[in-house]
Formats: sequence, structure tokens, C-alpha cells
Amino acid sequence: MKLPHIRRHLVELVPTARAQRWDHAELVRVLLAEEAAGRDATNLRTRRQRAGFPAGKTLHDWDAGASCIPRPTQDALTSLEWVSRRENLCVCGPSGTGKSHFCEALGQAAVETGMTVAWFTIEDLGALVRRHRADDSITRALARLIRTDLIIVDDIGLLPVSPDAAEGFYRLVDAAYERRSLAISSNLHPSGFDEIMPKTLATATVDRLLHHAHIVVTDGDSYRLAQATGVSDLRCNWSVAPGVSRGKDHQ
Repeated sequence: MKLPHIRRHLVELVPTARAQRWDHAELVRVLLAEEAAGRDATNLRTRRQRAGFPAGKTLHDWDAGASCIPRPTQDALTSLEWVSRRENLCVCGPSGTGKSHFCEALGQAAVETGMTVAWFTIEDLGALVRRHRADDSITRALARLIRTDLIIVDDIGLLPVSPDAAEGFYRLVDAAYERRSLAISSNLHPSGFDEIMPKTLATATVDRLLHHAHIVVTDGDSYRLAQATGVSDLRCNWSVAPGVSRGKDHQ
């Protein structure tokens, strides 16, 4: 046992223990507590680095009061119970309405509770397919990936999806189906994915994705545009799938 955190705190704690006349058991208890806290902090940093979050946005940065998402819906999603139940989340709507921020904040919250998270764009999935096509190891790569508790795929629908990305997205959804939770942000409702990927593949992907899924549909002005133009009064309407507000599956 290397006990790096005990070694780091030993020099300062031993004089304190002597001055305050701690017994040996108390000193050992404090040292072990420091070791446990240090390991927890190290594990948190490691999980956060491996997740690959793009911007470091958390729920602390998320203004729940200013958001157009109904507060009961936010509470239901930030509880992360849907991740424990291996359900999916689809947040779809125009650019700038908080989709990516909310998904990343949920991912950060999951990491803080001890879960593992992986962040991708849909083209990252295409790169994954190309990287493993040469030796036909994509199945093994996906098997490793779905050991992750929550997988987030961001910004679907901004651009046409390449054939490799469409294949990677389908393979991921299929591999994770009823095994792990997926969260996606998209400019398109999933029912419109056949506009950006082959219809047959889109149908198979959406069928698996939306089974046991919560859907939040956003509509309104861009937060980024409002900040750039100094507009403080945003119009934004959120429609929420019944599964979120009632805590049940949306099929």
C-alpha cells in the first residue's frame, strides 16, 4: 500500500497530534480519513478527464431559474435516477437554447456521484468506426465503451452525417440498448433523423434510442445571440415528453 496522501499529511499531522495529545487511534483515524479523501479527489479528477467534457460546464453554472425547462423536469433529470434505470435522454431544439450545456452539466453531476461518463460528437463515432475497421475490432471497442454508465452524443443534426458516423451512432445505440444510458443533444427531433442519415439506419437507431427515453424539446431564441446583442428578455418555450414529468418511460 503506497498511501501517498498519508505520507503527504504525516509531517503536519504528527506535530498536531503531539500538541493536542491525540492517542494513537485518533491519529490513525485522521490519517486514514485524509487518505480516503485524497483518493476520492484523485478518482474524481480521473473520471472527469476520461469523460472528455468540452467546456467544463456544471450544474453550478446552470441557471435553473432562467432556464425555460420546467423546474420539475430539471429536478427529475438532475436526480440522475434515469441513468440508474438505464434510460435515455434526448434534448432537441434550435441552436443556443441550452442543450449542450444541460447535457454536460448532467454528465458532470454523474461524474461527481461516482459514475463514469463519455462525451462524443457524432463525427467522433465515425472516427471510431474508421479507426477499428482495419482489424474489425469495432465490436470490442464498443464493448469497452458501454462499460461507461452514461454516454453523451452532442450536436446531432447541425451537419449531414457521414456514412461512418451514421454507422457508429447506430452501433453505439444498439450496443447500449437496455444496458447503459445515452444522452443526446440534437437540432432535430429524433423522428427527423432520416433527414441526415439513411432511412433504414435512422429507423433502426431511433427505434432503440426512444424506447425507455425521456424527450425534452426546446424552442426559442439563442442564449448566445441574446448575450451578443445585449437582449435580456428571451422567448423560449419548452415542451416536455410525459416520461420526464411523470418519471415514466416515453415510448
